Amino acid sequence: MKSKKPESNSLFELYEKLNLRIDWIQPIKGFTINNLKDIAFELPYQSPSFRPNYFSLLFVKSGKGKYSIDEHTFNFETHSIYFTNPSNHRTFHWDELEEAYLITFDETFLKKYVGKDIFSSFPFLLTETLSPKVAADDFFKTTEEIYLQIEKEYQEDSIEKHQIIGHLLAVLLYKIKAYFWQNYNPIYEGNRSSQIVKSFKLQLEKHYRDLNRGIIDVVFRVQDYADAQNLHPNYLSNVIKTKTGKTISDWITQKTIIEAKTLLQNKSLSIKEIAHKLSFSETAHFSNYFKKQVGMSPNQFRKL
Repeated sequence: MKSKKPESNSLFELYEKLNLRIDWIQPIKGFTINNLKDIAFELPYQSPSFRPNYFSLLFVKSGKGKYSIDEHTFNFETHSIYFTNPSNHRTFHWDELEEAYLITFDETFLKKYVGKDIFSSFPFLLTETLSPKVAADDFFKTTEEIYLQIEKEYQEDSIEKHQIIGHLLAVLLYKIKAYFWQNYNPIYEGNRSSQIVKSFKLQLEKHYRDLNRGIIDVVFRVQDYADAQNLHPNYLSNVIKTKTGKTISDWITQKTIIEAKTLLQNKSLSIKEIAHKLSFSETAHFSNYFKKQVGMSPNQFRKL
């Protein structure tokens, strides 16, 4: 094992660290889908603790196991549908595995191919811990038809495959939202600490959406997010760090880079305009910041 607690930006990176099969993963940046039976886990399989930086949807057609996030452990069984998002360390365990499809996607893929206001449309994406849901036969069959179509498109060599997958993923998310989480609001889920985290995530998302639209022109700092919840900044920082494993500064940096990457895909915007949208007073400052985080300049990223 290469790492006892690997942190991974993609499923490919995680499986590589766990010494699992990776040859099936197609080069679609930010998205994967596969049948876990093809991984050939040696059952029973217990993963080490890891922290993903991507979202996951698991559809268990036939199987049995469990999933742990922090102090929470959830069992999943046949016809379970399970969603997780980037945040805390977790482990997974399989006792039986005949057929289970796993879909992973990151925020950049969501915003480019599903919609920019993704968290307004699907607020359940912001939650930290949701227990697996067991679907009735007819609904599971409905989701199966969609995710198998996604898998088919994933295997195709089409110029429009990203867009097609994005549309199909949106349909799948809408179906799941209507069936399980029609009235879900992440602010009211869990204990006080969880509510603080959810409020912070919603504020972060709204703030960067307002920056993008030109409604505001200043990037919030820790004090601003603390003031929004009437909390001491040190207390807010401790809650966010404890519950998510990342500091507020980490969250702000990650969000800034995600928004920058999304904006750089719009070639009608100059680097200077993008820097201004993200509240950088100097284009050079933005370029240096981006290069430090990504490993290449904004222009190099745009050319790729």
